[in-house]
Amino acid sequence: MLNPNDNAIRPDPLVQLRSLIATGAFAPGDRLPPERDLIHRLGLSRARLRRALDVLEREGAIWRHVGKGTFVATHAGPIAPDDLAALSAQLSPIRMMQARACFESALAQEAAVNASAEAIIRMKLAMDRAEAAATWSDYEKQDDLFHRAVAEAADNKLLLALFEQLNRVRRSVTWQTVVRQTKRPPEDHSSFAEHRQIAAAIERRDPAGAHDAMRDHIGAVSLRLFEEA
Repeated sequence: MLNPNDNAIRPDPLVQLRSLIATGAFAPGDRLPPERDLIHRLGLSRARLRRALDVLEREGAIWRHVGKGTFVATHAGPIAPDDLAALSAQLSPIRMMQARACFESALAQEAAVNASAEAIIRMKLAMDRAEAAATWSDYEKQDDLFHRAVAEAADNKLLLALFEQLNRVRRSVTWQTVVRQTKRPPEDHSSFAEHRQIAAAIERRDPAGAHDAMRDHIGAVSLRLFEEA
């Protein structure tokens, strides 16, 4: 065992702990040994071990339960900001829709303040085409264009870029779980009216109304998706 008080160059405790988890010694959901055992096994001081555990917890690689111990997270390891595939794999459909409700409601609110006449026309065109769609695939394309038109109407390039990232994750997480029972959306499909409520609030420059209409829409979509899944 390495002496924790040795003045020689010591290994990085983060590297040691990550290696311990990655090599398969501990599977997702497993409880790590008590601190005293890790100190002996890795040759670390208690302070260095705890600092390393704090970092891993912030990264989401482990989680702690007071009185029960420290556990390996279901999906251990930090996620790079641009690693959308890894992020998609770690999100449930419910968490995905929660994120959409938060972010897209704020986009609709901004759109009610900043939307140009052209942006409103794009929203209406997407709504009309969605209602005329002959297949679910056609509908989903137009639904995507409608939500993108709302994001564009917010008139903020950073918000639009974030929407595009969110939308890429949405496609991976949500749609793969849905099995449609009909060839196309029915004429009374709820999203048609919900989209029109969103667009109407944006057109009349009602930020609170646009926010609430979008949040209600995504909440309703969540219920329908999970019923069909």
